[in-house]
Amino acid sequence: MAGILEGKRIAILLERQYQVLEVWFPLLRFVEDGAHVTLVAPEAEKEYPSKEGYPARSDRAVTEVKATDFEAIVIPGGFAPDFMRRHDEMIRFVQEAVDTDRVIGAICHGVWMLCSTNGLKGKTATSFFAIRHDVINAGATWVDRPVVRDGNIITSRKPEDLPVFCAEIRNALLS
Repeated sequence: MAGILEGKRIAILLERQYQVLEVWFPLLRFVEDGAHVTLVAPEAEKEYPSKEGYPARSDRAVTEVKATDFEAIVIPGGFAPDFMRRHDEMIRFVQEAVDTDRVIGAICHGVWMLCSTNGLKGKTATSFFAIRHDVINAGATWVDRPVVRDGNIITSRKPEDLPVFCAEIRNALLS
């Protein structure tokens, strides 16, 4: 039986110090829905530890893929986005996703990656409350809601928002 997202390709960005649920919950949810999920990181086939030490192994290096290889990009939080932003190629990949109107889901501190692009200009977005000023300074109107969809950009605040976050990404991929 084919899943509702059969044939859809989703990249989940990965770096050390990621928030466990914000990588694994979407990964398992979208695989269950039939999507092909790829963990994209600075290096291919490398283990990246979560904040708690739980490892995730990257599938592809960001230099091996283009945003157009995917219908959606998911950016988890934790401290991973701070490490992601240190790699110009990670920022380039997210900017390419913005420029080509990919569905982009960013949760918690993952929104920092969008702050490193022009993807938030003129948008309404949410994030973990501590980075709300970064979101505002990136040109967005910040709101405190479990999920916000503004065009192809979907943002959420924290792990407790994962069910509505993933549902909104699914809705965007099906519309």
